[in-house]
Amino acid sequence: MEFFSKGKIYHFMKYSRYFVTTTLILAAISIGLIVTKGFNYGIDFVGGTVVQLKYDQAAPIEKIRESIAHDKVLAGALITEFGSPEEIVMRFSNVSDNLGQDVGDHIRSVLKNTGNFDIRKVDIVGPKIGSELREKGIISAILAVISILIYVAIRFEWKFAIASIITLVHDITITLGAIILFDIEFSLDALAAVLTLIGYSLNDTIIIFDRIREELAETKNMDFHEIIDICVSKTLSRTTITSLLVFFVVLTLYIFGGEIIHGFSFTMLLGVVIGTYSSIFISAPFLTLIGFSIEAYKERLALKEKHRIERTKMRSQYEKGTV
Repeated sequence: MEFFSKGKIYHFMKYSRYFVTTTLILAAISIGLIVTKGFNYGIDFVGGTVVQLKYDQAAPIEKIRESIAHDKVLAGALITEFGSPEEIVMRFSNVSDNLGQDVGDHIRSVLKNTGNFDIRKVDIVGPKIGSELREKGIISAILAVISILIYVAIRFEWKFAIASIITLVHDITITLGAIILFDIEFSLDALAAVLTLIGYSLNDTIIIFDRIREELAETKNMDFHEIIDICVSKTLSRTTITSLLVFFVVLTLYIFGGEIIHGFSFTMLLGVVIGTYSSIFISAPFLTLIGFSIEAYKERLALKEKHRIERTKMRSQYEKGTV
C-alpha cells in the first residue's frame, strides 16, 4: 500500500532550516515550561492518598467539600469528576495515623450525609516510595538513551548515534512540555508512555538511517541533501501507515478506555505525532548539522573493507598452512 507516489522525490531538505528552527523553538518553550511550571505529579511520585467514589446520582461536589472542610485529614483534599458526573476522585497528601488501617471507614463516616456511594478504589503511597519511583523513572529514561546511543554507534557510526539521540531528546522534551501545557497528571502510566515512545521514535529513525546508509554505499557523486530526500521519500509511505495505525489504536484507547488510562493514551497520542514529525523532517537534517561527511564516511567503509579482506586472506593462509 502506497500513500505517496513510489518514484517521486520530495525535497524535504529544501525546507529543513524552517523545520529545525520551528522544532528548536518548541523545544525551548517546553524546557521553559519544565523549569518554570513543572509537572503535575501524580500520587505515584509525590505520595499521598487517592480515593475513587461512585454515587447513585450525580456527585454533590460542593456538599462533599463542605463536609470535609473541618476534617483534619480530608481538609484541603482535591476533588475532581472522574469520567462521569456520578464518579469523583479525592486526592489528599497524607493519611493520619488516627485512621488506623481503614481509610474507607473514615470517608464513609465524614461523607455519610452526602448521599449513597461506593468506594471503588483506595491507593496509598508514602512520600519516600514516591520519591524513589520518581528517581528510578529518571534513571530508566537515562539508561534507555545511553543504551540506544551505544547500539546505534555500533550498528552505524557515532554521528548517526548523536543524531538519533538529538531526535529522541527532541521528542521527549516536546512531549513533556505538552503534558505540562495540557495539565496532564504525570504518573507511572505517563512515564510508561514516554519510555514506549523512546522505542517507537527510534524505530522510525533507524529505518531512515538504514536507508541512508544503503544509498551511500550504492551511489557516487551525489549531494548528501539529495540522498536524504531520496531516502525519506522512499520510506514516507511506510512511516505514514505505521504512524496512522498506532495513532488510531491509541485514539481508541483514549476515547473508550476510560479516565484511568487517559494519562497513558494522551501521552502516546502526543508522542506518535511528534515522533512521526521528527522522523520525517528532523532526524536526517540533524546529520548535516553535526557535520556528517560522505567522503569521510566512505573512507571509513573502505578501510573496514580493506581490514576485512586482510583478515580473510590471513585466515585462508593459516588454514592452508602457509602462515
